[in-house]
Amino acid sequence: MPIAQFNIARFARPHGDAANAAFFAAIGKVNAMAEAADGFVWRLVNDADDRTAADLARNDPDLVINLTVWRDVPALERFVYRQADHRAVLARRADWFVPLAPSMVLWPVVAGVVPSVGEGMDRLAHLAAHGPGQTAFTFAWYKANK
Repeated sequence: MPIAQFNIARFARPHGDAANAAFFAAIGKVNAMAEAADGFVWRLVNDADDRTAADLARNDPDLVINLTVWRDVPALERFVYRQADHRAVLARRADWFVPLAPSMVLWPVVAGVVPSVGEGMDRLAHLAAHGPGQTAFTFAWYKANK
């Protein structure tokens, strides 16, 4: 079954601050690699195509939103944890973003259905309020329950 992935991050410094330049320099390449990865289905891109989907949920330029659909959890996990350029961005997230918990959620979607940012926010809130389960989960929960 296809899986949706939603994650948010909040810049530690304003969106346009020079401290964020390395993030913006890397993210276009990482997103292109995601789109070419085995198992990738769809990715939200905002009207400006700045490859961050920032400012969609709350009119907040310091909030970065990523919403994707993948064939299954293993395909997404391979990209997230084994793709070198993505791992390099993950390793530097503390350089750019303040800690948010939770900041990422997964959930099953029906093939052909495109999830919304609102749904991602709702699933993230559900995960925060109720912990992982069939409605909203993490990689760790999936591994423990597959």
